[in-house]
Amino acid sequence: MNTTAQQSFELRFTSLFDEGRGFSFPCDERGNVDLDILSERARSNYFFARSVIGRELHVPRVRPPAVTFGNA
Repeated sequence: MNTTAQQSFELRFTSLFDEGRGFSFPCDERGNVDLDILSERARSNYFFARSVIGRELHVPRVRPPAVTFGNA
């Protein structure tokens, strides 16, 4: 998978109960996550998030990554 495309989007799982909480992972435009680039902890979080869709988390959405502003 192309690393540039991988970092162009994020797959975001949001909490059903706590607004603003959830998980996000780098992905391509189709929502495919390259598990090989994730840390062990991120991989565990990804599998957890997938396993609790509908019980704790919404169905994930593909989004452009969050923009952070810093000193330019």
